[in-house]
Amino acid sequence: MAWLDRLRAGLKKTRSGFTEPLGRLLSGHRSLTAEEIEQVEEVLIGADVGVALAMQITEDLAAQAARGSDRDLLETLREDVLERLAGCERSLELRADGGPTVILVTGVNGTGKTTSIAKIATHLREDRPDLAITFAAADTFRAAAIEQLGIWADRIGVDLIRHSSGGDPSAVAFDAVDHAIRAGGVLFIDTAGRLQTKHNLMEELKKIERTVAKKLGRGSDERLLVLDATTGQNGISQAERFHDAIDLTGIVLTKLDGTAKGGGVLAIWDALGIPLMFVGVGESAEDLHTFSTTDFVEALFSA
Repeated sequence: MAWLDRLRAGLKKTRSGFTEPLGRLLSGHRSLTAEEIEQVEEVLIGADVGVALAMQITEDLAAQAARGSDRDLLETLREDVLERLAGCERSLELRADGGPTVILVTGVNGTGKTTSIAKIATHLREDRPDLAITFAAADTFRAAAIEQLGIWADRIGVDLIRHSSGGDPSAVAFDAVDHAIRAGGVLFIDTAGRLQTKHNLMEELKKIERTVAKKLGRGSDERLLVLDATTGQNGISQAERFHDAIDLTGIVLTKLDGTAKGGGVLAIWDALGIPLMFVGVGESAEDLHTFSTTDFVEALFSA
């Protein structure tokens, strides 16, 4: 199945709670009553766009309707969404100077962090079979996390750097960077599924990044936060805490197929300005893909 078809299928719940009700209100219409304006705002808020942004979008739509337009208002909304997401996509780029590309991956428990690492690595291996890839099991707080990453490493055929459960995560990162300097390619550092409110764990995340910088002479190339789309607005508060700690470079949004609140994509970009690099709509590696604004809007507004 082509990616766009997978994305359409994955956004089915969001369309039912977002595009379809908006289509009934806006399609074929070039004007709005006060009651319809209120209904549009309610739909946007229900789709997790966020109150302030929902009000802004509705106000712009109402203003466009008042000015008159040759396009119906659903098409006007589609163009508005495209414009608001402009600049939010960015592809993963590997270093070309011979040094390892270091990718630090974090997120709270249950977001699909470790499996996202495996899926990204799988795509890289398919594109470049000779690429050296290393996993660092820096989530030493849970033996199961180390075991899970090890299973993926064996399945994909990548190197694994691990210590015993309960060990120092920064020591794992140090050894992994040392290995990656020799092996080259890409290093994924899997960190603990820390709660963003746990100050000591956030400090540990900063320590891992300092360790990378000390060993490599520069910071990690990517610092990715894996967010569960079903958490809604809470994901924004998570991202803010992680961003404050390690200056995130991108977001991986998983489980978009499990929620009717796909409008959260708009809210995340509007609130944070952090690029959305990958989006997931299922369990298989093919269900995680580089985010494309054009594909997302096409799938969101498709019949």
